[in-house]
Amino acid sequence: MASFGYEAINAKGATVRGSVEADNIDKATAMLKAQELIPVSVKEQDALTKDMSFAFLSKKPDARAFSVFCRQFVSMAQAGVSLIDSLNMLSDQTENKVLRDAIREVQTEVEKGESLTVAMRKQKIMPPLLCSMVEAGEASGSLDIAFDRMAVHFEKDAKIKALVKKAAIYPIIVIIVAIAVVIVMLRMVIPTFADMFKDMDMDLPAITKGVIKLSDFIGERWLLIIIVVGGLVFAVRAFKKSSYGEMVFAKAGLRLPLFGSLTIKNSSARLARTLSTLLAAGLPLVEATGITADTMDNKIIKDALLAAKDEIVQGTPLSVPLKQCGLFPPMVYQMTRIGEEAGDIEGLLEKLADYYEEEVEMATASLMAAMEPMIIIVLAGIVGTLIGAVLAPMAKMYEGLDNL
Repeated sequence: MASFGYEAINAKGATVRGSVEADNIDKATAMLKAQELIPVSVKEQDALTKDMSFAFLSKKPDARAFSVFCRQFVSMAQAGVSLIDSLNMLSDQTENKVLRDAIREVQTEVEKGESLTVAMRKQKIMPPLLCSMVEAGEASGSLDIAFDRMAVHFEKDAKIKALVKKAAIYPIIVIIVAIAVVIVMLRMVIPTFADMFKDMDMDLPAITKGVIKLSDFIGERWLLIIIVVGGLVFAVRAFKKSSYGEMVFAKAGLRLPLFGSLTIKNSSARLARTLSTLLAAGLPLVEATGITADTMDNKIIKDALLAAKDEIVQGTPLSVPLKQCGLFPPMVYQMTRIGEEAGDIEGLLEKLADYYEEEVEMATASLMAAMEPMIIIVLAGIVGTLIGAVLAPMAKMYEGLDNL
């Protein structure tokens, strides 16, 4: 018997991980299905450990990589290329190594007689959303349509993520540059003037004394500073991964000025786009809501959708829990309610997704416009303080000379 590590989705739509003892991978998969788990990835522990050991060497495929994969699959399917030949060509054309290896594994499983859905779910990197759409496409005989819808979904998701990332990267870059400028001034400029002031035997202003002491501290304790900063970064990352820390960061993401509004709009766009895609493919609302919840980055919003899924099981319309959770704008649950009443919820959600994707674009542009002057002011204040610390003794000296 061998030990197999697995990642699966339970009846509540939550992702669970663990290990089982079985003779082979097929029996391990069968054991999981008997426990009412939907296997996403099942691997022998040695292989799993190897994958984890070298995971940092390969870049995980992003939404853009999956959109290209889906587009290419659609083109081949419409050209009449067989499934195995399509997978073989896709594995040769895919640039991302991790995705390329996964496609090859899928091809191997399909050649053994597995369905495309089962083969894809065995690959950990394949999004559950894509696997569910493929399953619906196989069941309805419209696999090319399923991949086409997912291509559109991944393209729009990649665009939104790029906009949000741009809004986050800009201040980070400016902050790094500001820190670099301050360090250079403290270690190269300030010491020069400090020696000059020392030779002049002047009574220095408090701000100058403070800046000189800070310069000396950085020069003498630079290794300690690096260790402390590194420890803080590690501690924050570890805290963020904990249940309590994840909730703290989720609350901050919703309440921070400017960023909170962007988070809500981005989540609304993703909710509408993902639900619309899944429902149009014929997936039940309960399953579609659970899968949509797993795509959410914010823990609070994810929990709200999982709670909504439980209420849907009891017969409650989706618009009701969306309104009761108090997280989404009125347009989200009102459009959902209209779609429910009209019997065209996926159509209304698609229009809602288009609206909020435009809102995310405008919100990102507004955020960038608001942050630029704020960052410039803060940077100017820091640099101005250092310059003021240098000029203050000189001004005092000139004032003394004028009084002679």
